[in-house]
Amino acid sequence: MDPVRNPYAPGAGQRPPELAGRDRELQQFEVVLERVARGRPERSMVVTGLRGVGKTVLLNTFKSMAIQRLWGTGKIEARPDQSIRRPVAAALHMAIRELAPRHRGPERIDEFLGVLKAFAMRDPGAAKGTSHWSPGIDVPASRGRADSGDLEIDLTELFVDAASVATDLGVGIALFIDEMQDVPALDVSALCAACHELSQTSGRLIVVGAGLPHLPSVLSASKSYSERLFRYARIDRLDREAADLALIAPAQEEGVAFTPEALDALYEAADGYPYFVQAYGKVAWDLAPRSPITAEDIKVSAPEAEEELAVGFFGSRYERATPAERDYMHAMAQLGDEPVPTADVADALGRKPSSLSPARDSLIKKGLIYSAERGQIAFTVPHFGRFLRAQPI
Repeated sequence: MDPVRNPYAPGAGQRPPELAGRDRELQQFEVVLERVARGRPERSMVVTGLRGVGKTVLLNTFKSMAIQRLWGTGKIEARPDQSIRRPVAAALHMAIRELAPRHRGPERIDEFLGVLKAFAMRDPGAAKGTSHWSPGIDVPASRGRADSGDLEIDLTELFVDAASVATDLGVGIALFIDEMQDVPALDVSALCAACHELSQTSGRLIVVGAGLPHLPSVLSASKSYSERLFRYARIDRLDREAADLALIAPAQEEGVAFTPEALDALYEAADGYPYFVQAYGKVAWDLAPRSPITAEDIKVSAPEAEEELAVGFFGSRYERATPAERDYMHAMAQLGDEPVPTADVADALGRKPSSLSPARDSLIKKGLIYSAERGQIAFTVPHFGRFLRAQPI
C-alpha cells in the first residue's frame, strides 16, 4: 500500500477525511446560525467530551460553516493562567476585519475598533508597561465604553457593540473558545454575563465553546442560569456504523477496501474513539501489502499503532505528571476505567483524602483527570487506565 496515498489523519485537531457520526451536532449548529442571522433568540453552544473524541475538529468545522455564511469569526484557546481579555480582543478584531470590507459605514467600524482597543488596553493584570497593546488598530482608543477594568461590564459592552456591527450586515459573529474549562473562574462569570445580555436582546453574537466533560459544571458554578444559557452537545465514541464509515469512505476514494473481519478487528481495537480510529487505520494502511485490508493485516499492524499511541497520545501526558501525581493515577487505574470516588483512591494509597488534594488538583489543572461529579474523578483520556496498568509502578 502506498503510504503517500494514506488518507487517515491522527492529529491534534486535524480534521479526518470523513467526519462521521457528527451529523446531529452539525444540524444543531446549522439551526443556531440561521436563527441568529434572522435575529431570533438563540443560545450559544458548548461541545463537551473526552480527549480524542473530536471536539476541536467539530469546533473548526463550526467555524468553517460560519465563514461560509459570511459571518465574522474568531477563535481562542483558553489557558488556566491567562485572562481572556486580550485573546478575546484579538479574536473579535479578526472577526470585524472579516466584516469590514462589506460594511457601508467605515465610521461604524472605526468606532467599534476604538472600543475594542480600549477594552484590550484596560487589562488590570497586564505587566507594567504593556498597556500600549495595539494589534494594528490605527484609531484612538475610545473612552467610557468597555474600559472600566471590570471584565464583566467591559465584555458585555464589547459583545453588544460587536453584535451591532454584525446586525448592520444581516449576519452574526461567532467567538470560538477551545479548552473552555481552562478559562479562569472570574472570566467564566464575565463570559456568562455577557452571553446572558446578548440572549436577552437577541444580539447577533454567539460563543461556541469546547471542553472536557466537566465544563457544564464549571459554567454552572459561575452563574446559576448558565444551564439555560448554552445549548450543550456531549460527544463520545462513534457507533459501529459511523466508525466503519470513517474508515471505508476515505479508502474508497483511493480504490481500497476492508474485509468485514478487518472492520470487526479495527472497531474492537479503537473502541469507536475517533482519534484511535484514525491511528489504527493509518498504520493498517501503511503495513497492509494490498487491498482489501484483512483481519491479518490488522493483527500485524495493531501492535505498532498501540506503540505509537503509548508514546505520543498516552506517554506524552504521563510524562507531564510528577511522581506523586503518577502514584495517584496508578491508584485510579487499579480501581477501574469508570469514574472512581476520591476516597477509594486515598484508601488504595493508604493516605488521608486531604493529603492527596494537591496531587488531585494539579492533575485536574494539567487536564489529565476531571471531577466527573462531586467526590468522583475520571481520566480525561479514554483508555488511559488501561495504559497505566501496563506500565511499571
